[in-house]
Amino acid sequence: MNVADLIDEVITREGGYSNHPADRGGPTNWGITQAVARANGYAGPMQALPRAQAAAIYRRLYWDQPGYGFVAELAPAIAAELFDTAVNMGVGTATGFLQRALNALNRNQKDYPDLKVDRVIGARTLAALQAFRVLRGTTGDRVLLAAIEAMQGERYIALAESRPANEAFLYGWLANRIG
Repeated sequence: MNVADLIDEVITREGGYSNHPADRGGPTNWGITQAVARANGYAGPMQALPRAQAAAIYRRLYWDQPGYGFVAELAPAIAAELFDTAVNMGVGTATGFLQRALNALNRNQKDYPDLKVDRVIGARTLAALQAFRVLRGTTGDRVLLAAIEAMQGERYIALAESRPANEAFLYGWLANRIG
């Protein structure tokens, strides 16, 4: 798996500069909010955020720090989904979706112990993922991916229901992030 390709796909999908009035993130470029850019050392105007700097932020915050490279060693498609979900919903949410799905798919702990949904990739989460894959194989990857995307889709709808301004984004979220 080439994480640079995943980052390029996200940057392309996110597009250039935006400052949509309904977006709580405020000024955004390449999908990087002004707050995230500032927290990662960028002090210039958001319209001028270099694509390479955005890519470095994506790699550090949404791939390296959460440990999705370790997931990629076991299940590349799952790691790619976690990365994309983390970019859009946060690392903790994406990782929590994985842990919840693994818990729900372990047949009442017959296949591996339940995980504490701590929203962190650690040894137990990786062991559960490996046990799941040994039992279910590549077909299991598709099922696990579907479970993660189901939770993601439900969250998008809940966001639109709880804040009507988010309806401006719902169609795009569903069209570009699910499936």
